[in-house]
Amino acid sequence: MSELSQVDIYTDGACSGNPGPGGWAAILKVGPYEKELSGFVPDTTNNRMELTAAIKGLSELNRPCSVNLYSDSAYLVRAFNEKWIENWQKNGWRNSAKQPVSNSDLWKELIDLTKQHEIRWIWVKGHADNPYNNRCDELAVQEIKQNS
Repeated sequence: MSELSQVDIYTDGACSGNPGPGGWAAILKVGPYEKELSGFVPDTTNNRMELTAAIKGLSELNRPCSVNLYSDSAYLVRAFNEKWIENWQKNGWRNSAKQPVSNSDLWKELIDLTKQHEIRWIWVKGHADNPYNNRCDELAVQEIKQNS
């Protein structure tokens, strides 16, 4: 079996108002190569943009990879690292308060994408010293400014 390609994906989502117009961005790094992606949604939430950024980044991969996915969204990272996703699925997409899980449509899409890859979910502090996270933030905010 061949070794999986190593990919680093940095993601961020932004929203002007919550809900409001939103932007998302992802940067994929494979060796010396980088690819920037970004997009706009006219009426959304910050959490939806964070999930969308991860979905769009992972969707760019055309074969199974070993992925380090960096996000400043504790919501996204903790859902995988603390097994929230598994509990939501076991509980019929209900959270610990027995309420429907928010954004379940995006979570389900993300789960399907994760089955193809080995993913490490890594939280980074937003608006801090990670240049790729900062660049994702710039791209997401730029999408909102250009499209609102």
